[in-house]
Amino acid sequence: MNPQSGTKSPLDRKPQITLTELHQKIDAGVKMAIAKAIEKHRKLGESISIWQDGKVITLTADKIPPLKLDNNS
Repeated sequence: MNPQSGTKSPLDRKPQITLTELHQKIDAGVKMAIAKAIEKHRKLGESISIWQDGKVITLTADKIPPLKLDNNS
């Protein structure tokens, strides 16, 4: 669906970022969300299951390392 000749799509008005930049931002956001979810499990005393050395293992809350946030988060 192309806009009619002479009209611009609303998307054309926004500054464009490269896909690589977008991928990096998405990747960073996903990693932060996962880290925060794991931290929440640790604080609530809930275990998590992870893939380690080719198999699934379960970590109890006391074995989950605390989340270390930098000052920018």
